[in-house]
Amino acid sequence: MIINRQRRIPVAVAPLEGFLARVCERLGLPESAVAVCLAGDAAMAQWNETYRGKRGTTDVLSFPANGNARKLRKPPRQTRQTTQTTQAKGRGGRLESFSFASPVSFYLGDIAISPETARRNARRFKRTLPEELRILLLHGVLHLLGYDHETDRGEMECLERRLRRELGLR
Repeated sequence: MIINRQRRIPVAVAPLEGFLARVCERLGLPESAVAVCLAGDAAMAQWNETYRGKRGTTDVLSFPANGNARKLRKPPRQTRQTTQTTQAKGRGGRLESFSFASPVSFYLGDIAISPETARRNARRFKRTLPEELRILLLHGVLHLLGYDHETDRGEMECLERRLRRELGLR
């Protein structure tokens, strides 16, 4: 689900929802695992300072459900089972098991995106706004899965590049 809470930049939400569905399908997530809010720069700057301690606006913020206490690198696959166990690498490279009551109720978290900042970035990187917004959606979902490009020695960047190619992004 994508909610547009800003009015400065016209955004076609339906194509973004279609892309988000493709990302979720590619990663084995139910479509209901992620909610996205398109917000203005002022709201993004406030959230960036409140939750990350950084001043100014940003293009995308991810808010993992339950604070992402468990780093889930492999999302659960949708099945008809009522209980499901998934293994993911935890800290120190050991495998941890997580159980989810139902894949349908599995929820990763929320993503906030600023179309204003995305438009500035799109111009800088010579991309269209819709393409930049799709890139930010993918980036946000990877953060919800526990990837962190600031600390993972390139793991997230490598995966994101591969997924961009597979999903038809530059």
